[in-house]
Amino acid sequence: MPLQAYDPIRMEIFKSLYASVAEEMGVTLRRTAFSPNIKERRDYSCAVFDAEGQLVAQGDHLPVHLGSMPMSVRAAVEAIEMRRGDIVVLNDPYEGGTHLPDITLVSPVFDEKGRRLLFYVANRAHHSDVGGMTPGSMPLSTEVFQEGLRIPPVRLFSAGQRVEEVFRLLLANVRTPREREGDITAQIAANRTGERRLLHIISRHGFGEAVAYAGHLQDYAEKMVRALLRQIPQGTYYAEDYLDDDGMSRRAVRLCARIKAGEGQLGVDFEGTDAQVAGSINAVRAITESAVYYVVRALIPESIPASSGVLRPIRIQTPSRSLVDAGFPAAVAAGNVETSQRIVDVLLKAFAQAVPERIPAASSGTMNNLTLGGINPRDGQVFSYYETVGGGMGACALRDGNNGIHTHMTNTLNTPIEALEYAFPFRVRRYLLRRNTGGRGTHRGGEGIVREIELLTDADATILSDRRRFRPYGLMGGEAGKPGRTTLAGHRRTRRLASKCRFQVRAGERIIVETPGGGGWGRPGKRARDGQHSGSSIA
Repeated sequence: MPLQAYDPIRMEIFKSLYASVAEEMGVTLRRTAFSPNIKERRDYSCAVFDAEGQLVAQGDHLPVHLGSMPMSVRAAVEAIEMRRGDIVVLNDPYEGGTHLPDITLVSPVFDEKGRRLLFYVANRAHHSDVGGMTPGSMPLSTEVFQEGLRIPPVRLFSAGQRVEEVFRLLLANVRTPREREGDITAQIAANRTGERRLLHIISRHGFGEAVAYAGHLQDYAEKMVRALLRQIPQGTYYAEDYLDDDGMSRRAVRLCARIKAGEGQLGVDFEGTDAQVAGSINAVRAITESAVYYVVRALIPESIPASSGVLRPIRIQTPSRSLVDAGFPAAVAAGNVETSQRIVDVLLKAFAQAVPERIPAASSGTMNNLTLGGINPRDGQVFSYYETVGGGMGACALRDGNNGIHTHMTNTLNTPIEALEYAFPFRVRRYLLRRNTGGRGTHRGGEGIVREIELLTDADATILSDRRRFRPYGLMGGEAGKPGRTTLAGHRRTRRLASKCRFQVRAGERIIVETPGGGGWGRPGKRARDGQHSGSSIA
């Protein structure tokens, strides 16, 4: 709807109200989930949409989820005519999803009589196994069929009743059905929390005002983004960056971005990016839109509503069947986690030519995805573990980069050592900052992490990582951060692992993940001496 008169105070009230709905959904999901991946790492996202499926508000959760979730909601709405009490489940990357472990639940919110559709609520959570060729469902794959169970939009609940056939189908195709059922139940509870809160808002403020301000928030976000874009010098800015490889060959994979700014609009063109590849680093368009959404929102200094209005002034062009717009049945497990990070890197690199003082150097640029699965000797049950490991944040014009942190498209936490060792047959041998890995500069890049895990049982493992060959770049004369590496160490063998590989681990062997540091910003000065950042425990 066009921007109309509104009360700024009421606008701020409704912005907080809708954001609090998404945040409260997240609290419900976290507190009721079974898996450490959701309840400890908080690998989930929640959002509120209007009756047309436009994003109204989201929690401060994962950017890679939230920018793409509108596509999942759209796919659910187009596929199924939802009634009161329905819940639709989906994870298909080619219908608005990201990768198969990310399962999305969409619920309509009707009025008390069930006649008028008011809103939609949705949440997405990363499940530590959804089947496929390897435990954790993050395999070194060559087609999406190898990555797990694909779920098109289907009813999980119909008119308030659980659809048992769908539940049985889902749980029959995963390695850890009890945990999966617990996490899905937590997602259901989160949506019901959102529904109750929205109905309370409407009962207190009235349907007309609640819906009007949902629209005003989107219009205001658009206005603020256009104002930002007018501050960017008019012109075209080009950058390129590389992923180490796709896991199937050693060939580097190129990403290109051309940004055209002017008159309060922004064009983003990925022409020149490599075609989709054999390995699983392909990103569907939903992921690319998420990365663009994140970068633009990060550039805006004001706290604007995180709504669909942010993307209205932006036009995104992606080459069909390319690394940033993969076509079915390309493998996509790592596109969500690794390629999304590199898309952000290349976009920031392009923006740095226009507004260098507002752009940080490259952060670690990888989520360092580690999955492990096997039989837990404590109880004889199958276990499946998934973790991402943070790294160094890139420095900026004002300060050094943060040490040992998740950056950009991921906003998760680590799994605490106590929770990890309680839930899995592991022993954490080391967890500390990786000394002198941040790039030197006027402001120095943040340090990476060393995470060393000893296995207490045999396990099937996969690592999907990057920035092992191409270092996180510095800006304005700053030096690049140091690359990462992964090592498998034991009594009889120690070997360096490829950035993306599947391998077997024996009981007593250790997996050592050493993550990249962030790039430096500005030419190195007196304060940028080696050893300025000391390695220390972060557990």
